[in-house]
Amino acid sequence: MLIRFPFLALILIAYNAVAFFSTLSWDMTIFELSMVSGAVWRLDLSGLMLIAALLMLFIELIKATRTDSSSLWDHALSTLVFILFLIEFLLLPQAATTVFFLLTLIALIDVIAGYSITIRAARRDFAVGGHS
Repeated sequence: MLIRFPFLALILIAYNAVAFFSTLSWDMTIFELSMVSGAVWRLDLSGLMLIAALLMLFIELIKATRTDSSSLWDHALSTLVFILFLIEFLLLPQAATTVFFLLTLIALIDVIAGYSITIRAARRDFAVGGHS
């Protein structure tokens, strides 16, 4: 059951928790790292959210390589998550940010790549032609 869960929904939930129910700021520094060049790299909350979304996208792409019947549910749920991202981006002022736009784009990539990878993997599973 957990394998069918759209992990990008966790990102949507986390974003909404921070945007609507928290006093945290997206530019809040999580940590700083001094680089060899002398510059200081700062990871803020928005960057952490994008990193988490990319990790979830990776998991979703790995899940898309399955060709069983549950992959259709997985794609349908991923499409629903993308639609939720899109609706929030278009309608809610708290979601009208660059970070949320990039999260929406990641959800779109999940949908397109998921369907594409599944179709490609399914074609590979079925032998076409009379060669033995």
